[in-house]
Amino acid sequence: MTTDLYDVLDVEPTASPDEIRAAWRASVADLDPTDRRFRLYNQAAEVLLDPVRRAEYDAAALAEVEARATRAADLDPAAEPLPYVVPAPAGAADRESARPQREVPGWLLVALAALTAIALAVVGVALSQPSEASVTTDTTAAQAAAERAVVPILSYDAHHLDQSQAAATPYLTQDYRTQYDKLFSVIRDNAPRTGTVVRAKYLASGIVRSGAGRVDVLVFVNQVTYNKQHPTTPVIYKNQATVTMEKVGNDWLVDNMVTSQQGS
Repeated sequence: MTTDLYDVLDVEPTASPDEIRAAWRASVADLDPTDRRFRLYNQAAEVLLDPVRRAEYDAAALAEVEARATRAADLDPAAEPLPYVVPAPAGAADRESARPQREVPGWLLVALAALTAIALAVVGVALSQPSEASVTTDTTAAQAAAERAVVPILSYDAHHLDQSQAAATPYLTQDYRTQYDKLFSVIRDNAPRTGTVVRAKYLASGIVRSGAGRVDVLVFVNQVTYNKQHPTTPVIYKNQATVTMEKVGNDWLVDNMVTSQQGS
């Protein structure tokens, strides 16, 4: 394992999902989506925020540490000689038991017990989860749907508010549509007075968390904004939106959206 994912996000191996998520968001907040570190942070978060993949990663890391320790012990010339058992004059079974016996270090027994517990946990979770291929396919579909949905949801035209609201509605779950309609009522109260036109432009996205039927996607967008004060030269607001996608039938719809403006 060439890259320690915990080191990438600067968190401890015992970090909670909330701590990992906070570290990831802080890491990518000021990065351009084209920066190679942006993809590295996303990959680390994808593994560590998925319980099954994190357990597999931890097990592999522990196995690598044990392998290194074993190799180091084999190469240490100062290592104690292996104990021998005095042979007893008996049959083949006794001769077999009289072969040299190597003591098993206590630390190795503890490590093997930990690995067994982790493996059992991974198997238990895996049996209760959809196949990895299914989750991967769903995650890709949810990410693509979030990229399409974020543009109409974060765009509106003060001169065509009915059309703006109608354009976003097909991308929303029933629950989130109620919340969106409340937010849009605020736009209706203010946009005509200011003459505001907002055109969202999709930039990039990454997976925050994936699972059966529900995926969180981080989407970066620029909101190009015109109003009476800026009728020809727009103000561009850099936004990142954490979009929760829910599978409804065969469609992935937006069930929640939390935006965070990064500046203009």
